[in-house]
Amino acid sequence: MSSDHLNPESDSFESRPSFCIGQHDSNRFETLTDGQYSYVLNSGFNFVTTPITNQHFFNRVVDLYKSHLQEREQWAQERGLTAAQRSNPSLPGPVVSTLTNKDTSYFPSSYVGALVAYSSPWIDLCSSDPLISSISRQVLNLEITYANFCGARSIIIPGPREDSGRGVAQYARAVQECMEVTTQTNIIIHMPMYREPGLEEKVETLSSLFREANDAEAEEKATKEIDLFGAWDSWHTIRSVCTYNTMLFVALRIPRRLPETDLQERWFAEPLHYLSLTKDIFQDNRAGHPTLSRNHQALITRYMRLKNSPWLFLTDVGPDTQNLNEAPGKMAIDFPSLSEAKQALKENRKPHMPPQNAYLGYIKYVERQQPPYSAMESPALTSFQDWLQSPLQPLSDNLESATYEMFEGDPVKYDQYEAAVTEAMAEWKLLNKPTSSATAEAPNCRELICAVAGAGRGPLVTRVLRAAERTGTAIQMWALEKNQNAYVYLLRQNEREWGNRVTVVKTDMREWEGPRLAANKDVITKVDILVTELLGSFGDNELSPECLDGIQRHIAPRPHGISIPQSYTAHLSPISTPRIHADLSARAASGDANAFETPWVVRLFAMDFVAQKVPGHARFQQAWEFVHPVEVSRADDFAAEHGRAKKYCTVGGGAMTGSSGTNDHNARHCHLTFVCRTRGVVHGLAGFFESVLYAPQVQGKEPVEISILPDQIDRKSKDMISWFPIFFPLKQPLYFPQDAELEVSMWRQTDDTKVWYEWIVEAYAWVGPNARIKVGASEMHSSRKLACLM
Repeated sequence: MSSDHLNPESDSFESRPSFCIGQHDSNRFETLTDGQYSYVLNSGFNFVTTPITNQHFFNRVVDLYKSHLQEREQWAQERGLTAAQRSNPSLPGPVVSTLTNKDTSYFPSSYVGALVAYSSPWIDLCSSDPLISSISRQVLNLEITYANFCGARSIIIPGPREDSGRGVAQYARAVQECMEVTTQTNIIIHMPMYREPGLEEKVETLSSLFREANDAEAEEKATKEIDLFGAWDSWHTIRSVCTYNTMLFVALRIPRRLPETDLQERWFAEPLHYLSLTKDIFQDNRAGHPTLSRNHQALITRYMRLKNSPWLFLTDVGPDTQNLNEAPGKMAIDFPSLSEAKQALKENRKPHMPPQNAYLGYIKYVERQQPPYSAMESPALTSFQDWLQSPLQPLSDNLESATYEMFEGDPVKYDQYEAAVTEAMAEWKLLNKPTSSATAEAPNCRELICAVAGAGRGPLVTRVLRAAERTGTAIQMWALEKNQNAYVYLLRQNEREWGNRVTVVKTDMREWEGPRLAANKDVITKVDILVTELLGSFGDNELSPECLDGIQRHIAPRPHGISIPQSYTAHLSPISTPRIHADLSARAASGDANAFETPWVVRLFAMDFVAQKVPGHARFQQAWEFVHPVEVSRADDFAAEHGRAKKYCTVGGGAMTGSSGTNDHNARHCHLTFVCRTRGVVHGLAGFFESVLYAPQVQGKEPVEISILPDQIDRKSKDMISWFPIFFPLKQPLYFPQDAELEVSMWRQTDDTKVWYEWIVEAYAWVGPNARIKVGASEMHSSRKLACLM
């Protein structure tokens, strides 16, 4: 019997996202007893929210506010104060005294860590009344500190109910104060995706309780046009004031009518902890059962692909108060009898379990319908989501075998390389090109001289040999590797796998003297096909241009000398990625002075491409290109001209200070303009590359390419995992308004000993048909201190 069903790597293994579903009752004022808590869990829920304080505390706060107003009025009347004197801001305000056991039923217990604390929704931190906002801030502090004492792992705070600037700033300041008193507790702000009517908290606030109803104001609010990005703006203010604290998250209220995709993707990039689903967003099917629209199902499926997928909680869907009141006072621990267990199995339920409510049952159904994880969503790849890695230094460092092995696990890349070599060899025969193995003594020799430079552990060598067998091409094979440890492995491969058909040379490719003819070892000839895999996430960031400069003198002259790859292009796009910015901020605070000056290799996932594709301005734009082989080698020409070794020459001139300028031809600069239709924030630049491995010379044939561009990878090299994107961070997030343009300037700099990048982003807003103003700019960033060494 096959054991494939036990093997997660087998085709028959299917893994799907699992849901953690909680229950929230907006009318609950007391913490559940242990029996009630057990009843809710037995209903099928995984966790429960609980209020921190109760109705008694609410009444006490209301009485405090009323008594303070009465005392102040009486005090003012006794002294005959005018209205202006009564409103003196220096007058002392009410102070909410500490909690007592009558103010709460939330206490430390064996299951308190499984309860999600929910702050009082009746406070109003945004109130324009300084007394109410002060009382609200005091209540929040009391609740947060007490929940933290009890051992709460997560505390949800209802978000601001309006997006006015002053109120949101007050709210953000209060949350920032709470972050200072919690130690290991997550603070989650409960925010709507946008201000859809009916999506807010139903509980009245202190402001609404003590303010006379204003029908005109209510009507104006109801008819006011909804700002789709207003709620996100408020959230952005809150987390900016809290300096992207890694303990601050968002619980997102899902609306009945989903907004445009841009807003859904914007929230996808945020640190989601919960998705909040109310009864109102469900629709009844023909049988009267609750269901979600296809768009809602697609949204949940999308969000559940995050490495730390959000939990869901259902609001006001039961169990109802009557069922909870009838729950036993203690947790049921009795085991069912055999007959009870048998009957429960027949009914497809667990014994002693209450019936599952219809809303929860449907969400469980949605969970079962989740698409299985794809090959690109394996646990190993998922673990790399938004995880920062320093770029490799392949020239200055010798890689370990495990690093080589990780890259060799990508068959797509090597399939494309093999296809490129196969096409090159087939065309060589078809076009009857000359070979570098032909000499005066053997003019009819048709062996191609092939070399793999930077062979590593030899996967490209294997693919070149395979291409030669497929096309029936006789070749002389060379493998060059500077890593002395990998050299040992290559020698072993040559004996065991390649039948000693390969000449293995331990050398830096830039110092190689060139291939020698098999028939006459004294004759140094040229390479017909040079194959390398020196590309980095940005194409040139691992110094492929500099390496190929040093070896391209050995490539046969055109038209038959071939470099694989033939060319590669670097591409940029501005992105919003709050999670990564929070990570970098934490690193900087811990002493990493270069955290925001490092181009990081990262599998970008929880992020939002802030630019849109418009005529003349693509979402992903080319920064620059490198083409090989170059007709001349600047370094060799320079050394010949000055009669000395280039590394000792410091002639200067117009090159970078202290350099001779021999590598200036590999410097680059770009200036790109991106159009942003909706307002937002940019945290850095995402970098990608594309490469033409081989462009056929026969008309009508498509080039063999690889790409990590999001809009091209599926077409050119689907499921290729060898390269993650590169990320150029901004030290300070750059906020931009609606219909803005982001101007990106980037430089590839060199001083002949190392290569680094410099970048700056500027934001412009149109104020007229032909006039723009700058509304913000980042500082100039430079990776010179972390440059890639030549």
